[in-house]
Amino acid sequence: MAEVSTIGLDIAKSVFQIHGVDVEGAVVIRKRVNRAKVLEFFAALPSCLVGIEACPTAHHWSRRLQALGHTVRLMPPSYVKAYLKRSKNDANDAAAICEAVMRPSMRFVATKSEQQQSILMLHRSRQLLVRQRTMLSNAIRGHMASSELSRPKVATAQPSCSRSSPTSRMTAFRSLRASVWTCLLANMPFSRRRSALSRSASMPGTERVKKADGCKRFLESVRSWLRP
Repeated sequence: MAEVSTIGLDIAKSVFQIHGVDVEGAVVIRKRVNRAKVLEFFAALPSCLVGIEACPTAHHWSRRLQALGHTVRLMPPSYVKAYLKRSKNDANDAAAICEAVMRPSMRFVATKSEQQQSILMLHRSRQLLVRQRTMLSNAIRGHMASSELSRPKVATAQPSCSRSSPTSRMTAFRSLRASVWTCLLANMPFSRRRSALSRSASMPGTERVKKADGCKRFLESVRSWLRP
């Protein structure tokens, strides 16, 4: 069997597809390898060029294969798609990757280090939380609008939310939070206010109220709790 020079590796959750060719382009390897045996398989091969479609997991495998002495090239999946000859499956994807990595005009993606991926993970987690916060605020606004509850615009100047004044941003956020909770509690049915009243003892700045007119006192305690 001729010595393999280029490999197209299609990574997956459990089973990886490998497509290898020699220097003349003849197919030498075409097999499926379990995830746990991938490093063992590549450790037994001589140093060769390995192509992988770029994704977060591909950077991990690129670092591991480079530690074994192989040359790894990551490519955007959209660039590899042009070399897919038949219907899409693991074997054809690996063959397309093997073909694409040998193209002299192919553009590659740099392999990220663990530190770079950790920082990127932090930024993406923050973006997810920001999107979820926006979704929640929009949902609250929609629910309030469906009940004809809306806060009128005030003619006075609102606190600035510039990047240079975190205190002003916190004040504006607390003001908005206080107005939303006050509107929700003020328009809550009396029976639900009584049940919410009984669960309010654990909130800082509130106390258990047992009288029939306790709703008003409860709202005042919520305002004091929300007040900065």
